[in-house]
Amino acid sequence: MNVTELARRLRTNTKELLDILPGYGFDIGQKAIKIDDRTAELVMRKWKFIKRDLDKKKQLEQEEKKQKERELRKESGETVTLPDRLMVKDFAERLNLSVTEVIKELMKNGILANQNQDIDYETAAIMAEELGFFTQKEDSHEKVHEEKHEEQAQVLEEALKAASQMERRAPVVVVMGHVDHGKTTLLDTIRKAHIASDEKGGITQHIGAYQTIWKDPKTEEERAITFIDTPGHEAFTVMRSRGAKVADLAILVVAADDGVKPQTEEVIQILKAAKIPYVVAINKMDKDGADPKRTMTELSGKGVQPEEWGGDVPMVQISAKNNLHIDKLLDTLLLVADMNEDIITADPHMPAVGTIIESHVDKGMGPVATILVQSGTLKKGENLVIGGEIYGRVRAMRKDTGEEIGTAGPSVPAQIIGFKVAPTIGDILDLTKSVGATHIDVKEKKTQQTGAERSTVLWTDTEDDDGKKRTLNLVIKADVLGSLEAIIGSLDRFKHDEVAVRIVGKGLGNIAENDVATAEGSGATVIGFNVKPTSTAEVSMREKNIAFKQYSIIYDLIDWIRDELEQLLESESIVHEIGNLKVLAVFRTDKKAMTVGGRVETGKVKKSAKVRVMRDGEELGKGVISELQAGHSPVKEVAQGTECGIRYEGKVKIEKGDILEAYEIETKERKLELDSEK
Repeated sequence: MNVTELARRLRTNTKELLDILPGYGFDIGQKAIKIDDRTAELVMRKWKFIKRDLDKKKQLEQEEKKQKERELRKESGETVTLPDRLMVKDFAERLNLSVTEVIKELMKNGILANQNQDIDYETAAIMAEELGFFTQKEDSHEKVHEEKHEEQAQVLEEALKAASQMERRAPVVVVMGHVDHGKTTLLDTIRKAHIASDEKGGITQHIGAYQTIWKDPKTEEERAITFIDTPGHEAFTVMRSRGAKVADLAILVVAADDGVKPQTEEVIQILKAAKIPYVVAINKMDKDGADPKRTMTELSGKGVQPEEWGGDVPMVQISAKNNLHIDKLLDTLLLVADMNEDIITADPHMPAVGTIIESHVDKGMGPVATILVQSGTLKKGENLVIGGEIYGRVRAMRKDTGEEIGTAGPSVPAQIIGFKVAPTIGDILDLTKSVGATHIDVKEKKTQQTGAERSTVLWTDTEDDDGKKRTLNLVIKADVLGSLEAIIGSLDRFKHDEVAVRIVGKGLGNIAENDVATAEGSGATVIGFNVKPTSTAEVSMREKNIAFKQYSIIYDLIDWIRDELEQLLESESIVHEIGNLKVLAVFRTDKKAMTVGGRVETGKVKKSAKVRVMRDGEELGKGVISELQAGHSPVKEVAQGTECGIRYEGKVKIEKGDILEAYEIETKERKLELDSEK
């Protein structure tokens, strides 16, 4: 017997076999090509014992290797930071070990958990220490952010206390609601600037604040209103503090054809916690499926009682797309503002105080930020003071229309050029602290920001991690927070029973090597939105053959995601019944094929059609018609009432009297239907 044949039967390779056999008394030589049959039979009989022994040796070697690795970790003081709870696969990633290895270690300690199950800090710490790591507890991400927002709110509240000459100001309105319910379209209509058609993607790209002048058609009175367009970014969370609010009023946009969605409920909770007055805009009244009463009923069920039903929340039915009842919405908004006029005041004579609404670095202008002035007046040439440090000087100020302005008073949003370093969204501009302010260390601050931008926050949709769905894994990096949140918010539309989008990494700034490592570990595609990869990351992606996509338009990204998910969907098979044939005679029987004669009872029979063989009402099996004849001539199909001969291919033996049910299968590519696809 050839040695290669013996190796094949034993399911090993030839070289390994020749290396192993001498150690078990079969000295056949390292270059042997053939082995006598008797020796080969003896090897095959003993192989299971040899294999068992080899596996034990391999296991011991692996254990020794692991033990050495543990000792090396302890000697080097390798430390892992762990949160209160984390999934097993995330735990494995932090340890830089395989998920299988971690699960085995858990099982040794009597813990049965799959890769998607959570373990607490105590369990993770014990396991990590057993594996040779030193552990430390991670500060909660949410706690850090809450503390940061609380600090910002206190700074704002303290700064606003300096006001003394209070005057009426324009109300600041935040527009909130579920993705695709029409927030941006409503702002477009109010401003008459058509952002959705001009701005890339039609979805808010950068979070900002805009001021518009509303002229009452009845009284001719002009009133300014400032709008914040935000899908829930960090600056807005400052308004949760009772003493300092970014917005005075809110518009909750709910689509009349879609009703209350999970994000709608979240917004309702935020508004209630902030104790902020709001108006509900029931949008998309132009849609065929619009049902405002159902929407109002759903809102009532969430504790939002309409005024017309005896509640305290004004509701206006509108169509932002068709400019229907927008004037009524603004009238209602200003009425609510007038009812709260005692708190919608500011001192325009004091040094400027405001909140950073948006911040990014422009290639031509450098660091740029949008500031909403909340009290005082900001003037061109003044220092930009944040946290007692001078971040730069106002070189230029622009309105949202691009028009340059020399001053910005209360409730006025202004884009500021002149920062040496981009501030953080939610930071408080406080010129009351100008005296004694020190100039910021630009080099140190940029280093801190670069580190922050390159850090990738891991996030996993556990709901889709049950193994039943095919997933499209993504690492998303964007230029600014507004872009990132708009993209993530739009992914809520991709809900399906069979496929899902999973974000395995996200963050701000250019794509770095750690983003590539995250993508490699999860088989993800790297997405850059208005950002580029670093040179090393680009080389790394090319070498590791990692898919990379770059976009500047959100809708293009959404279309790509839709196409990718559709490719993951299994194609749909549609069965078309075409006719039945009764077998009248059997002429010839071959292996897996027969020639029979029959009559088409219903419909028609086609060449290449598939058939079910039916006998006494029971299906015996399936086959195919490979040839079809009528009147001794080959034909493509035979109609009802016609006798014909067929060549049948299949395993089942046909008998006289059997019924052959002919059918065709149409394979149809499936399209992805999205939630809220209006």
